[in-house]
Amino acid sequence: MTAPTYRERLRREGAVLAGCGVLSMALVLGFGDGATDGPVSTVVQLAAVAVLMATLGVLSVRRSLDRAVRVANPGTGEPTALWKLPLIVAALTLIFGFGVGWDAGLRIGGGCAVVGLAQAVLFERLVASRERSARQRFVRVPGTSLFTGTKLGTLPRA
Repeated sequence: MTAPTYRERLRREGAVLAGCGVLSMALVLGFGDGATDGPVSTVVQLAAVAVLMATLGVLSVRRSLDRAVRVANPGTGEPTALWKLPLIVAALTLIFGFGVGWDAGLRIGGGCAVVGLAQAVLFERLVASRERSARQRFVRVPGTSLFTGTKLGTLPRA
């Protein structure tokens, strides 16, 4: 099996994260007392997440693309196991829901949905554009972390 390209990872992982966020929001709205408290705060916070994705997120993706190094073998492509995403969303939703209030749990689900959509649509399109212009494919390589950012490698376009 070949390593997934960075675009494939963004699409797949972003779609799963967005889906988990939407499901989390639906469950919180259905079962969480106080989930609709602070609607203005919820809208403002989710808008802030969207603005951050459209600005800092885009800058981060571009920086990762600019720093990509040529690799001969992409290895596994360092994919995130998709089964981890629902656990992360559920854990964050429950921690904030029980700890702060279900309106915070709703914001967590909404934030995950916004971030997932940004990955699956906005970031994926940025990478697609760069792949076309550079005539290469991008893959994630070892060394990625929350603090160092995404490390990418390039492969010749097949």
